[in-house]
Amino acid sequence: MSFSSKVKEELSRQLSPARHCQIAELAAIISLCGRVQISEFGRYCIKIHTENGPVARKYFTLLQKTFNISTDVSIRQGMGGHRTRIFTVGSRRHQDALKVLQAAKLIRQHTRPDGGCGGGYGEVEENLSLAQNVVIQQNCCRRAFIRGAFLAAGSISDPERFYHFEIACGSGPKAEQLQGLIRSFGLDARITVRKRYFVVYIKEGSQIVDILNVMEAPLSLMELENIRILKEMRGSVNRKVNCETANIHKTVSAAVRQVEDITTIRDVMGFGGLPDNLQEIAQLRLARPEATLKELGEALNPPVGKSGVNHRLRKLSELADKLRNEKLV
Repeated sequence: MSFSSKVKEELSRQLSPARHCQIAELAAIISLCGRVQISEFGRYCIKIHTENGPVARKYFTLLQKTFNISTDVSIRQGMGGHRTRIFTVGSRRHQDALKVLQAAKLIRQHTRPDGGCGGGYGEVEENLSLAQNVVIQQNCCRRAFIRGAFLAAGSISDPERFYHFEIACGSGPKAEQLQGLIRSFGLDARITVRKRYFVVYIKEGSQIVDILNVMEAPLSLMELENIRILKEMRGSVNRKVNCETANIHKTVSAAVRQVEDITTIRDVMGFGGLPDNLQEIAQLRLARPEATLKELGEALNPPVGKSGVNHRLRKLSELADKLRNEKLV
């Protein structure tokens, strides 16, 4: 099971005790993967279509717990190579569908021609966007709405590979509304257009941890945190190893170059014409080509610091370059 599926499985079993939160979550599910059918006689019917079993189960449970509505559930085999199953959960009774749409603020109520109100005379909001923000005014309801939106049209990448959280929306206004809800929790949600969808996404690992907390998925949050900690530890170890490797390579390359310079001096003019301090370091470097500057300095009598050893070796390098140039001339 993918990490995204684990998150949805956990969220599908999380049921808010408050009715207003249940309505907010229902509103999100219907808004992002629902359809409203209106007959020629003005009768409403709500259906959601999803390939995700936990989403269908959560929607079915919410309708029963919140409105005590009986629903029709059907499963059919999808087309294509993967042969995925498609779940359809529908509310066929007009009064039931109307009750849900009105509670979720997915329908804009109009005054009847006779001056009255209600009676089922209304207009479904375009693209099933929320007609009013009343349903998501409270903090807990915003959490529930984001949870429902993720269940209906969201995904999270495998955190072992990279960090990416997204929810695909069918329209720009719907994406902006969802972005505003996520940003109300201090998260940097952004929008990009992908094919015919407006995708609300979060890229940073720590912010994905926060959005899991917002949606109330503690088990998935802990799993992601553990993965992040291990990745950071591995990254830290790798950086240290790479740094040490680079330092070793640099030390070895410098030592090889110093030995070549000293060999050139020995072969061309010998060590007899060198000052005593340069003779001493030249002979010591040839005897200990693998030693660091610190080790060379400690082996001298009297001991010399790293800067002193480096100064002497640099003098030998300059002399070797001068001898090579004279040989070329």
